[in-house]
Amino acid sequence: MNTAVILDHFRTHGAPLTLSRAGVVAWDDAEFHRAAHAADPERYVLLALVPGVHESQRARALLRTLLSSRAELPEPTRVIIDKATRALLFGLPPAQVITVLLAARRLRANHKHVTRAILAFVLDHPDAELLIAARRPALVDCFEHALGKNTARGCLRRIADGDSDSVELRRKLLRFSANPGRAVERVRQLYAPGTHGAPVLTEPVTPLERKQAREPIVTVTNRGDIASTLVHLYRGGSATELGPAVAAYVHEAVRGLPVLADHIALVLDTSESMRGYGDREWALLSQAEALRLVLARLCETLTVIEVGAAQAGPTDLATGVLDALEADIGDAACPPGLIVVVTDGYENRLPGDLARVAATLPAIGVHTPIVVCQAMFTGSDSRALRDPAPALPSAGFWHQDDFAALLPWLFARTPAGADWIRTAAHHYLDNLQGVTP
Repeated sequence: MNTAVILDHFRTHGAPLTLSRAGVVAWDDAEFHRAAHAADPERYVLLALVPGVHESQRARALLRTLLSSRAELPEPTRVIIDKATRALLFGLPPAQVITVLLAARRLRANHKHVTRAILAFVLDHPDAELLIAARRPALVDCFEHALGKNTARGCLRRIADGDSDSVELRRKLLRFSANPGRAVERVRQLYAPGTHGAPVLTEPVTPLERKQAREPIVTVTNRGDIASTLVHLYRGGSATELGPAVAAYVHEAVRGLPVLADHIALVLDTSESMRGYGDREWALLSQAEALRLVLARLCETLTVIEVGAAQAGPTDLATGVLDALEADIGDAACPPGLIVVVTDGYENRLPGDLARVAATLPAIGVHTPIVVCQAMFTGSDSRALRDPAPALPSAGFWHQDDFAALLPWLFARTPAGADWIRTAAHHYLDNLQGVTP
């Protein structure tokens, strides 16, 4: 299954995963997840970690990964899937994880990796005391599914009898925990007398995406460090001082990310409307330029075609796309693997031309993917009335933080994009290991 198709589904399908009182697991796209997992289990679970994916889709990916056998997978793949599973266990809101673990029980998932996942969550979660107070019956249910009811209660008896250091207890329970002493206390708490119903925690231990502090009022200079510095530069600031600052901010933005081994063509709208006016002057153009600078660092080959004649001419996006298809790299023609049209959406020379050209190209044998990235002033801007080609995949961006989700969405459409996402996800998981409980 195509990487871009899976990622688009993960980003756009937000229906919740539910478990009824009767034990019926409801996920309307279960067959899609089964097929995506069957095509490539490692790629499937790594795509769930990509910024911009719905939490409900991450919960589905966790469930599908738990339900599936790993017996036929090579050891390196199992190691990566184990890391990704743990990242999801501690990166999703606890209530969603409990729903997934209960669903795995209802669907009778009895693999050893299910046992490890459940016990890691129940015994090693740093806020397990609060979770037990909120969801004691559910966690007992999960715990007994992981070990088997008789084994679980046998472990409890040994703990109650003070036999916490026995070889039998270590073999059956404590070897699954990173902190055996704490695990013993967790089991006592699970079965201790008491009620449940305290408020459940809503924040994950290790969020998969950072929550950015945003200013209450959006201005041209609080939309990310790169764009902010560019605005000062466009307003006449010293290039000697601001140039190195821009370079430093770009370096920080791409730190730790791999280089895409592909050719991307960027059709960049530099028309008057992109410049803007008044309080919004330079807002869109600075953000578009920030994206260009980041792509230049991350793409092995980037061709930039400016349209709009540097704020002086009409916006001709269609001709820019045709020029991108004819771009030559070095001495030989090297067509791009992806064409990215960055614009505010206003096509004031032959409106609708981009849509007509995009619709015609496949009919004449040109299948290069084309996407539209619309620059916005705020995240709440409506893009519906200024979409130059509604049939093309499109995404909006207004802040530098949006690049984290935008880049994999773009690169997934290139021939080398799946490898780029895989490498970036491996790097993320390697860095996460020191943080995850």
